[in-house]
Amino acid sequence: MNIEQVVFYILAATVLSSAFMVVFNRNMVRSIFLFFVTLFAMSGLFIYALADFVAVTQLIVYVGGMLVLMIFAFLLSSKTILNTSATHKTSLIGLHHLPGMLISLLFFLILFVTIHQANPEEIGWVRNAGNNTLVASDNTIHAIGINLMTRYLIPFEIISVLLMMALIGAAHLARRTKKQ
Repeated sequence: MNIEQVVFYILAATVLSSAFMVVFNRNMVRSIFLFFVTLFAMSGLFIYALADFVAVTQLIVYVGGMLVLMIFAFLLSSKTILNTSATHKTSLIGLHHLPGMLISLLFFLILFVTIHQANPEEIGWVRNAGNNTLVASDNTIHAIGINLMTRYLIPFEIISVLLMMALIGAAHLARRTKKQ
Protein backbone atom coordinates (compact mmCIF):
# COMPACT_ATOMS: atom_id res chain seq x y z
CA MET A 1 0.00 0.00 0.00
CA ASN A 2 1.50 3.32 -1.08
CA ILE A 3 1.22 6.72 0.59
CA GLU A 4 -1.57 7.90 -1.76
CA GLN A 5 -3.81 5.03 -0.72
CA VAL A 6 -3.10 5.63 2.97
CA VAL A 7 -4.00 9.32 2.66
CA PHE A 8 -7.15 8.45 0.70
CA TYR A 9 -8.29 5.95 3.32
CA ILE A 10 -7.60 8.44 6.11
CA LEU A 11 -9.67 11.11 4.32
CA ALA A 12 -12.48 8.65 3.57
CA ALA A 13 -12.54 7.41 7.17
CA THR A 14 -12.59 11.01 8.39
CA VAL A 15 -15.55 11.83 6.14
CA LEU A 16 -17.55 8.77 7.15
CA SER A 17 -16.85 8.93 10.87
CA SER A 18 -17.41 12.67 11.22
CA ALA A 19 -20.62 12.51 9.15
CA PHE A 20 -21.85 9.66 11.35
CA MET A 21 -21.07 11.69 14.48
CA VAL A 22 -22.83 14.76 13.03
CA VAL A 23 -26.01 12.77 12.61
CA PHE A 24 -26.00 10.98 15.95
CA ASN A 25 -24.48 13.62 18.23
CA ARG A 26 -26.95 15.30 20.58
CA ASN A 27 -24.77 18.37 21.19
CA MET A 28 -25.49 20.96 18.52
CA VAL A 29 -22.15 22.78 18.84
CA ARG A 30 -20.18 19.58 18.36
CA SER A 31 -22.35 18.63 15.39
CA ILE A 32 -21.67 21.95 13.68
CA PHE A 33 -17.92 21.63 14.11
CA LEU A 34 -17.94 17.97 13.07
CA PHE A 35 -19.85 19.04 9.97
CA PHE A 36 -16.98 21.43 9.27
CA VAL A 37 -14.57 18.48 9.51
CA THR A 38 -16.77 16.45 7.14
CA LEU A 39 -16.87 19.20 4.51
CA PHE A 40 -13.16 19.88 4.80
CA ALA A 41 -12.29 16.19 4.37
CA MET A 42 -14.67 15.97 1.41
CA SER A 43 -12.80 18.79 -0.28
CA GLY A 44 -9.62 16.81 0.34
CA LEU A 45 -11.20 13.86 -1.47
CA PHE A 46 -12.15 16.16 -4.34
CA ILE A 47 -8.53 17.29 -4.56
CA TYR A 48 -7.49 13.65 -4.64
CA ALA A 49 -9.89 13.11 -7.55
CA LEU A 50 -8.15 15.98 -9.42
CA ALA A 51 -11.26 18.13 -9.09
CA ASP A 52 -9.46 21.08 -7.57
CA PHE A 53 -12.05 23.59 -8.75
CA VAL A 54 -14.86 21.67 -7.03
CA ALA A 55 -12.75 21.39 -3.88
CA VAL A 56 -12.05 25.13 -3.76
CA THR A 57 -15.70 25.89 -4.52
CA GLN A 58 -16.78 23.63 -1.68
CA LEU A 59 -14.36 25.32 0.71
CA ILE A 60 -15.47 28.81 -0.26
CA VAL A 61 -19.21 28.28 -0.61
CA TYR A 62 -20.04 25.47 1.78
CA VAL A 63 -17.43 25.67 4.51
CA GLY A 64 -16.97 29.41 4.34
CA GLY A 65 -20.53 30.50 3.80
CA MET A 66 -23.07 27.93 4.86
CA LEU A 67 -21.29 26.81 8.00
CA VAL A 68 -20.88 30.40 9.18
CA LEU A 69 -24.59 30.90 8.55
CA MET A 70 -25.41 27.86 10.69
CA ILE A 71 -23.15 29.09 13.48
CA PHE A 72 -24.88 32.49 13.42
CA ALA A 73 -28.29 30.81 13.54
CA PHE A 74 -27.08 28.78 16.48
CA LEU A 75 -25.85 31.88 18.27
CA LEU A 76 -29.11 33.72 17.61
CA SER A 77 -31.25 30.98 19.10
CA SER A 78 -32.43 31.56 22.60
CA LYS A 79 -30.72 30.04 25.61
CA THR A 80 -33.84 28.12 26.70
CA ILE A 81 -33.95 26.29 23.37
CA LEU A 82 -30.33 25.27 23.78
CA ASN A 83 -30.92 24.01 27.30
CA THR A 84 -33.99 22.00 26.34
CA SER A 85 -32.31 20.49 23.29
CA ALA A 86 -29.35 19.36 25.37
CA THR A 87 -31.56 17.55 27.89
CA HIS A 88 -33.96 16.08 25.32
CA LYS A 89 -33.47 12.31 25.47
CA THR A 90 -35.29 10.11 23.01
CA SER A 91 -34.60 6.83 21.34
CA LEU A 92 -33.04 6.84 17.92
CA ILE A 93 -35.83 4.83 16.34
CA GLY A 94 -39.33 5.68 17.48
CA LEU A 95 -42.82 6.33 16.26
CA HIS A 96 -42.22 10.08 16.17
CA HIS A 97 -39.38 9.54 13.68
CA LEU A 98 -41.54 7.47 11.31
CA PRO A 99 -42.66 10.32 8.98
CA GLY A 100 -39.09 11.52 8.51
CA MET A 101 -37.82 8.00 7.86
CA LEU A 102 -40.62 7.34 5.35
CA ILE A 103 -39.90 10.57 3.48
CA SER A 104 -36.18 9.74 3.41
CA LEU A 105 -36.82 6.23 2.12
CA LEU A 106 -39.21 7.57 -0.51
CA PHE A 107 -36.63 10.15 -1.61
CA PHE A 108 -33.90 7.51 -1.97
CA LEU A 109 -36.27 5.15 -3.78
CA ILE A 110 -37.18 7.87 -6.28
CA LEU A 111 -33.49 8.73 -6.70
CA PHE A 112 -32.55 5.08 -7.26
CA VAL A 113 -35.35 4.44 -9.76
CA THR A 114 -34.52 7.64 -11.66
CA ILE A 115 -30.84 6.76 -11.94
CA HIS A 116 -31.66 3.17 -12.90
CA GLN A 117 -34.16 4.20 -15.60
CA ALA A 118 -31.93 6.95 -16.97
CA ASN A 119 -29.29 4.37 -17.94
CA PRO A 120 -26.44 6.89 -17.95
CA GLU A 121 -24.12 4.60 -19.95
CA GLU A 122 -26.30 5.13 -23.03
CA ILE A 123 -26.21 8.94 -22.98
CA GLY A 124 -23.74 10.24 -25.56
CA TRP A 125 -22.05 12.98 -23.57
CA VAL A 126 -21.61 10.62 -20.61
CA ARG A 127 -20.00 8.03 -22.89
CA ASN A 128 -17.65 10.68 -24.27
CA ALA A 129 -16.78 11.86 -20.76
CA GLY A 130 -15.36 8.41 -19.98
CA ASN A 131 -12.44 9.24 -22.28
CA ASN A 132 -11.81 12.49 -20.43
CA THR A 133 -8.80 11.65 -18.28
CA LEU A 134 -6.94 14.30 -16.37
CA VAL A 135 -3.40 14.54 -15.14
CA ALA A 136 -2.24 16.70 -12.27
CA SER A 137 -0.84 19.40 -14.58
CA ASP A 138 -4.12 19.90 -16.52
CA ASN A 139 -6.33 22.94 -16.16
CA THR A 140 -9.49 21.44 -14.70
CA ILE A 141 -11.64 24.54 -15.12
CA HIS A 142 -12.01 23.73 -18.81
CA ALA A 143 -13.43 20.26 -18.08
CA ILE A 144 -15.38 21.14 -14.94
CA GLY A 145 -18.82 21.13 -16.57
CA ILE A 146 -18.49 17.63 -17.97
CA ASN A 147 -16.80 16.18 -14.90
CA LEU A 148 -19.23 17.79 -12.47
CA MET A 149 -22.22 16.43 -14.35
CA THR A 150 -20.76 12.92 -14.73
CA ARG A 151 -18.16 11.67 -12.27
CA TYR A 152 -18.81 14.00 -9.33
CA LEU A 153 -22.56 14.49 -9.65
CA ILE A 154 -23.66 12.18 -6.83
CA PRO A 155 -21.28 13.53 -4.11
CA PHE A 156 -22.00 17.11 -5.14
CA GLU A 157 -25.76 16.59 -5.01
CA ILE A 158 -25.60 14.70 -1.72
CA ILE A 159 -23.67 17.50 -0.07
CA SER A 160 -26.07 20.09 -1.44
CA VAL A 161 -29.07 18.19 -0.03
CA LEU A 162 -27.33 17.82 3.33
CA LEU A 163 -26.53 21.52 3.41
CA MET A 164 -30.11 22.39 2.53
CA MET A 165 -31.34 20.23 5.41
CA ALA A 166 -28.82 21.87 7.75
CA LEU A 167 -29.92 25.32 6.63
CA ILE A 168 -33.58 24.45 7.24
CA GLY A 169 -32.68 23.13 10.69
CA ALA A 170 -30.66 26.24 11.52
CA ALA A 171 -33.50 28.50 10.39
CA HIS A 172 -35.96 26.45 12.43
CA LEU A 173 -33.83 26.78 15.55
CA ALA A 174 -33.32 30.49 15.06
CA ARG A 175 -37.04 31.21 14.54
CA ARG A 176 -38.49 28.87 17.17
CA THR A 177 -40.58 30.68 19.76
CA LYS A 178 -41.12 29.66 23.35
CA LYS A 179 -44.34 27.69 23.89
CA GLN A 180 -46.67 29.16 26.49
